[in-house]
Amino acid sequence: MDNIKATHKKQCLLAGLCLIIVILSTTPIFIQPYMVIFLTSIFLYMVLTMSWAIFSGPTRYISLASAAFFGTGIYVSAILGEALPLIAVVFAGGVISFLLAFIIGILTLRLRGMYFIIFTFVSSELIRNFILFYENSYTGTIGRWVVSVDSTTVYYFMLVIFLMTLGAAYAITRTRFGLALRSIGEAEEASDHIGINVVMMKVLAFAISAFFMGASGAIMATRWTYIDPLIAFNPLYSFMPVLMAIFGGVEHIHGHMVGAIIFSVLEEVLITEFPYHYMLLFGIILIAAIVFLPQGLVGKWSKGGLKETP
Repeated sequence: MDNIKATHKKQCLLAGLCLIIVILSTTPIFIQPYMVIFLTSIFLYMVLTMSWAIFSGPTRYISLASAAFFGTGIYVSAILGEALPLIAVVFAGGVISFLLAFIIGILTLRLRGMYFIIFTFVSSELIRNFILFYENSYTGTIGRWVVSVDSTTVYYFMLVIFLMTLGAAYAITRTRFGLALRSIGEAEEASDHIGINVVMMKVLAFAISAFFMGASGAIMATRWTYIDPLIAFNPLYSFMPVLMAIFGGVEHIHGHMVGAIIFSVLEEVLITEFPYHYMLLFGIILIAAIVFLPQGLVGKWSKGGLKETP
Protein backbone atom coordinates (compact mmCIF):
# COMPACT_ATOMS: atom_id res chain seq x y z
CA MET A 1 0.00 0.00 0.00
CA ASP A 2 2.80 2.41 0.87
CA ASN A 3 4.44 1.83 -2.50
CA ILE A 4 1.15 2.43 -4.30
CA LYS A 5 0.60 5.65 -2.37
CA ALA A 6 4.15 6.82 -3.08
CA THR A 7 3.74 6.05 -6.80
CA HIS A 8 0.40 7.85 -6.90
CA LYS A 9 1.90 10.87 -5.16
CA LYS A 10 4.79 11.01 -7.66
CA GLN A 11 2.34 10.75 -10.57
CA CYS A 12 0.27 13.62 -9.14
CA LEU A 13 3.37 15.76 -8.64
CA LEU A 14 4.54 15.03 -12.19
CA ALA A 15 1.11 15.84 -13.62
CA GLY A 16 0.98 19.06 -11.61
CA LEU A 17 4.45 20.04 -12.81
CA CYS A 18 3.50 19.38 -16.44
CA LEU A 19 0.37 21.50 -16.01
CA ILE A 20 2.39 24.36 -14.51
CA ILE A 21 4.89 24.17 -17.39
CA VAL A 22 2.05 24.33 -19.94
CA ILE A 23 0.53 27.34 -18.16
CA LEU A 24 3.86 29.17 -17.93
CA SER A 25 4.60 28.37 -21.59
CA THR A 26 1.37 29.95 -22.78
CA THR A 27 1.25 32.84 -20.29
CA PRO A 28 2.91 35.48 -22.54
CA ILE A 29 0.06 35.06 -25.02
CA PHE A 30 -2.55 36.28 -22.53
CA ILE A 31 -0.82 38.90 -20.36
CA GLN A 32 0.51 42.41 -20.83
CA PRO A 33 4.18 42.96 -21.83
CA TYR A 34 4.88 44.50 -18.42
CA MET A 35 3.81 41.27 -16.69
CA VAL A 36 6.05 39.24 -19.02
CA ILE A 37 9.02 41.35 -17.87
CA PHE A 38 7.97 41.00 -14.22
CA LEU A 39 7.64 37.21 -14.46
CA THR A 40 11.06 37.09 -16.14
CA SER A 41 12.52 38.89 -13.11
CA ILE A 42 10.88 36.35 -10.80
CA PHE A 43 12.44 33.49 -12.81
CA LEU A 44 15.80 35.24 -12.53
CA TYR A 45 15.62 35.48 -8.76
CA MET A 46 14.42 31.88 -8.46
CA VAL A 47 17.37 30.71 -10.58
CA LEU A 48 19.87 32.73 -8.53
CA THR A 49 18.39 31.53 -5.24
CA MET A 50 18.21 27.85 -6.18
CA SER A 51 21.68 27.99 -7.74
CA TRP A 52 23.09 29.52 -4.58
CA ALA A 53 21.39 26.82 -2.49
CA ILE A 54 22.74 23.97 -4.66
CA PHE A 55 26.14 24.69 -3.09
CA SER A 56 25.48 26.63 0.10
CA GLY A 57 22.40 24.71 1.27
CA PRO A 58 23.94 21.28 1.91
CA THR A 59 27.54 22.38 2.60
CA ARG A 60 26.59 25.34 4.82
CA TYR A 61 29.28 27.46 3.19
CA ILE A 62 27.85 30.94 2.67
CA SER A 63 28.92 32.19 -0.76
CA LEU A 64 28.70 35.85 -1.76
CA ALA A 65 30.10 35.30 -5.24
CA SER A 66 26.76 35.14 -7.09
CA ALA A 67 27.29 38.59 -8.61
CA ALA A 68 30.66 37.48 -10.01
CA PHE A 69 29.13 34.63 -12.03
CA PHE A 70 25.97 36.50 -12.99
CA GLY A 71 28.07 39.47 -14.14
CA THR A 72 30.41 37.18 -16.07
CA GLY A 73 27.43 35.87 -18.01
CA ILE A 74 26.37 39.44 -18.76
CA TYR A 75 29.78 40.35 -20.16
CA VAL A 76 29.96 37.14 -22.19
CA SER A 77 26.68 38.18 -23.81
CA ALA A 78 28.04 41.67 -24.51
CA ILE A 79 31.25 40.33 -26.09
CA LEU A 80 29.86 37.37 -28.05
CA GLY A 81 26.33 38.59 -28.75
CA GLU A 82 27.03 39.70 -32.30
CA ALA A 83 29.21 36.71 -33.21
CA LEU A 84 27.14 33.74 -32.02
CA PRO A 85 23.49 32.64 -32.01
CA LEU A 86 21.61 33.52 -28.82
CA ILE A 87 21.44 29.95 -27.53
CA ALA A 88 25.22 29.57 -27.99
CA VAL A 89 25.82 32.85 -26.14
CA VAL A 90 23.69 31.71 -23.19
CA PHE A 91 25.47 28.36 -23.08
CA ALA A 92 28.86 30.10 -23.28
CA GLY A 93 27.87 32.36 -20.41
CA GLY A 94 27.12 29.29 -18.30
CA VAL A 95 30.28 27.42 -19.26
CA ILE A 96 32.63 30.37 -18.67
CA SER A 97 31.01 31.03 -15.31
CA PHE A 98 31.42 27.33 -14.50
CA LEU A 99 35.14 27.49 -15.30
CA LEU A 100 35.59 30.72 -13.34
CA ALA A 101 33.83 29.20 -10.32
CA PHE A 102 35.96 26.07 -10.63
CA ILE A 103 39.13 28.18 -10.44
CA ILE A 104 37.82 30.33 -7.57
CA GLY A 105 36.64 27.20 -5.78
CA ILE A 106 40.05 25.53 -5.97
CA LEU A 107 41.61 28.69 -4.51
CA THR A 108 39.03 29.38 -1.80
CA LEU A 109 37.30 26.19 -0.75
CA ARG A 110 40.05 25.21 1.62
CA LEU A 111 38.92 28.24 3.66
CA ARG A 112 36.00 28.07 6.06
CA GLY A 113 33.56 30.26 7.86
CA MET A 114 34.03 34.01 7.72
CA TYR A 115 37.22 33.71 5.64
CA PHE A 116 35.34 31.97 2.82
CA ILE A 117 32.47 34.49 2.96
CA ILE A 118 34.87 37.44 2.72
CA PHE A 119 36.95 35.88 -0.05
CA THR A 120 33.91 35.12 -2.23
CA PHE A 121 32.62 38.67 -1.85
CA VAL A 122 36.07 40.10 -2.57
CA SER A 123 36.31 37.89 -5.68
CA SER A 124 33.21 39.55 -7.10
CA GLU A 125 34.51 43.02 -6.30
CA LEU A 126 37.93 42.17 -7.73
CA ILE A 127 36.45 41.11 -11.08
CA ARG A 128 34.25 44.21 -11.20
CA ASN A 129 37.13 46.58 -10.50
CA PHE A 130 39.46 44.77 -12.91
CA ILE A 131 36.97 45.20 -15.77
CA LEU A 132 36.42 48.82 -14.75
CA PHE A 133 40.19 49.42 -14.79
CA TYR A 134 40.61 47.63 -18.14
CA GLU A 135 37.85 49.61 -19.82
CA ASN A 136 39.13 52.89 -18.42
CA SER A 137 42.73 52.21 -19.39
CA TYR A 138 42.52 50.37 -22.71
CA THR A 139 39.16 50.91 -24.37
CA GLY A 140 38.60 54.48 -23.22
CA THR A 141 34.94 53.77 -22.46
CA ILE A 142 33.00 52.27 -19.59
CA GLY A 143 30.36 49.72 -20.48
CA ARG A 144 29.22 47.95 -23.62
CA TRP A 145 26.20 47.72 -25.86
CA VAL A 146 24.41 44.37 -25.92
CA VAL A 147 22.40 42.88 -28.76
CA SER A 148 18.78 43.48 -27.80
CA VAL A 149 16.21 40.66 -27.75
CA ASP A 150 12.44 40.99 -27.32
CA SER A 151 11.03 40.40 -23.84
CA THR A 152 9.06 37.28 -24.82
CA THR A 153 12.22 35.51 -26.04
CA VAL A 154 14.02 36.43 -22.81
CA TYR A 155 11.02 35.07 -20.87
CA TYR A 156 11.19 31.67 -22.56
CA PHE A 157 14.95 31.41 -22.13
CA MET A 158 14.63 32.22 -18.43
CA LEU A 159 11.80 29.70 -18.10
CA VAL A 160 14.02 26.96 -19.58
CA ILE A 161 16.97 27.94 -17.36
CA PHE A 162 14.65 27.91 -14.33
CA LEU A 163 13.40 24.41 -15.17
CA MET A 164 16.97 23.20 -15.70
CA THR A 165 18.03 24.66 -12.34
CA LEU A 166 15.04 23.10 -10.61
CA GLY A 167 15.79 19.72 -12.21
CA ALA A 168 19.47 19.93 -11.23
CA ALA A 169 18.67 20.93 -7.64
CA TYR A 170 16.17 18.10 -7.27
CA ALA A 171 18.47 15.53 -8.93
CA ILE A 172 21.42 16.45 -6.72
CA THR A 173 19.38 15.82 -3.58
CA ARG A 174 18.70 12.26 -4.82
CA THR A 175 22.27 11.25 -5.67
CA ARG A 176 25.41 10.20 -3.84
CA PHE A 177 26.84 13.56 -4.79
CA GLY A 178 24.11 15.32 -2.82
CA LEU A 179 24.56 12.93 0.10
CA ALA A 180 28.29 13.69 0.14
CA LEU A 181 27.57 17.43 0.17
CA ARG A 182 25.18 17.03 3.09
CA SER A 183 27.73 14.99 5.01
CA ILE A 184 30.27 17.77 4.43
CA GLY A 185 27.82 20.25 5.90
CA GLU A 186 27.21 18.06 8.93
CA ALA A 187 30.79 17.00 9.71
CA GLU A 188 33.46 17.90 7.17
CA GLU A 189 36.34 16.23 9.03
CA ALA A 190 34.43 12.99 9.37
CA SER A 191 33.55 13.08 5.66
CA ASP A 192 37.22 13.47 4.82
CA HIS A 193 38.17 10.55 7.06
CA ILE A 194 35.68 8.16 5.43
CA GLY A 195 37.18 8.79 1.97
CA ILE A 196 35.11 11.62 0.46
CA ASN A 197 37.17 14.01 -1.65
CA VAL A 198 35.85 16.99 0.27
CA VAL A 199 37.54 19.76 -1.68
CA MET A 200 36.60 18.41 -5.11
CA MET A 201 32.98 17.82 -4.08
CA LYS A 202 32.69 21.41 -2.88
CA VAL A 203 34.40 22.78 -5.99
CA LEU A 204 32.09 20.83 -8.33
CA ALA A 205 28.95 21.96 -6.49
CA PHE A 206 30.23 25.54 -6.52
CA ALA A 207 30.90 25.38 -10.27
CA ILE A 208 27.54 23.73 -11.09
CA SER A 209 25.70 26.47 -9.23
CA ALA A 210 27.68 29.10 -11.16
CA PHE A 211 26.67 27.62 -14.54
CA PHE A 212 23.02 28.58 -14.08
CA MET A 213 23.91 32.02 -12.73
CA GLY A 214 26.10 32.72 -15.75
CA ALA A 215 23.48 31.46 -18.21
CA SER A 216 20.82 33.67 -16.62
CA GLY A 217 23.16 36.67 -16.77
CA ALA A 218 23.83 36.07 -20.46
CA ILE A 219 20.14 36.15 -21.40
CA MET A 220 19.17 38.96 -19.02
CA ALA A 221 21.85 41.20 -20.53
CA THR A 222 19.90 41.23 -23.79
CA ARG A 223 16.99 42.87 -21.99
CA TRP A 224 19.08 45.77 -20.70
CA THR A 225 20.77 46.72 -24.02
CA TYR A 226 23.59 48.61 -22.27
CA ILE A 227 25.69 47.27 -19.39
CA ASP A 228 28.71 48.35 -17.37
CA PRO A 229 30.64 46.79 -14.45
CA LEU A 230 28.45 48.52 -11.86
CA ILE A 231 25.30 47.04 -13.42
CA ALA A 232 26.71 43.59 -14.16
CA PHE A 233 28.46 43.02 -10.81
CA ASN A 234 25.93 44.75 -8.58
CA PRO A 235 26.49 43.40 -5.00
CA LEU A 236 22.73 42.99 -4.63
CA TYR A 237 22.98 39.91 -6.84
CA SER A 238 25.25 38.39 -4.20
CA PHE A 239 23.08 39.24 -1.22
CA MET A 240 19.54 38.82 -2.56
CA PRO A 241 19.77 35.02 -3.22
CA VAL A 242 20.97 34.51 0.37
CA LEU A 243 18.14 36.60 1.79
CA MET A 244 15.52 34.92 -0.40
CA ALA A 245 16.70 31.43 0.56
CA ILE A 246 16.65 32.31 4.27
CA PHE A 247 13.23 33.93 3.97
CA GLY A 248 11.67 30.96 2.17
CA GLY A 249 13.59 28.20 3.95
CA VAL A 250 17.10 27.05 3.09
CA GLU A 251 16.30 23.37 3.67
CA HIS A 252 13.55 23.15 1.06
CA ILE A 253 13.81 23.58 -2.70
CA HIS A 254 10.27 24.94 -2.87
CA GLY A 255 11.25 27.30 -0.03
CA HIS A 256 13.80 28.90 -2.35
CA MET A 257 11.09 29.51 -4.93
CA VAL A 258 8.63 30.86 -2.36
CA GLY A 259 11.25 33.24 -0.96
CA ALA A 260 12.22 34.46 -4.44
CA ILE A 261 8.60 35.03 -5.49
CA ILE A 262 7.62 36.88 -2.30
CA PHE A 263 10.74 39.05 -2.31
CA SER A 264 10.27 39.86 -6.01
CA VAL A 265 6.68 40.96 -5.42
CA LEU A 266 7.69 42.90 -2.29
CA GLU A 267 10.48 44.62 -4.20
CA GLU A 268 8.11 45.66 -6.97
CA VAL A 269 5.44 46.94 -4.56
CA LEU A 270 7.83 48.72 -2.20
CA ILE A 271 9.83 50.39 -4.98
CA THR A 272 6.58 51.63 -6.52
CA GLU A 273 4.93 52.80 -3.30
CA PHE A 274 7.96 53.75 -1.19
CA PRO A 275 10.84 54.51 -3.60
CA TYR A 276 12.97 56.21 -0.93
CA HIS A 277 12.36 53.79 1.93
CA TYR A 278 11.99 50.37 0.32
CA MET A 279 15.42 49.08 1.42
CA LEU A 280 14.63 50.01 5.03
CA LEU A 281 11.30 48.18 4.80
CA PHE A 282 13.07 45.21 3.18
CA GLY A 283 15.44 45.06 6.14
CA ILE A 284 12.62 45.20 8.69
CA ILE A 285 10.76 42.37 6.93
CA LEU A 286 13.90 40.25 6.75
CA ILE A 287 14.77 40.79 10.43
CA ALA A 288 11.21 39.86 11.41
CA ALA A 289 11.42 36.69 9.29
CA ILE A 290 14.72 35.64 10.88
CA VAL A 291 13.47 36.31 14.41
CA PHE A 292 10.03 34.72 14.10
CA LEU A 293 10.65 32.21 11.29
CA PRO A 294 14.24 30.95 11.73
CA GLN A 295 13.53 27.99 9.42
CA GLY A 296 11.88 30.19 6.80
CA LEU A 297 8.28 30.38 5.66
CA VAL A 298 8.19 26.87 4.24
CA GLY A 299 10.13 25.37 7.14
CA LYS A 300 7.56 26.75 9.58
CA TRP A 301 4.65 24.83 8.14
CA SER A 302 6.21 21.98 6.17
CA LYS A 303 7.09 18.73 7.90
CA GLY A 304 8.60 17.23 4.75
CA GLY A 305 9.33 18.32 1.22
CA LEU A 306 12.28 18.49 -1.07
CA LYS A 307 15.05 19.03 1.43
CA GLU A 308 18.60 19.99 0.67
CA THR A 309 19.93 19.54 4.17
CA PRO A 310 18.77 17.01 6.77
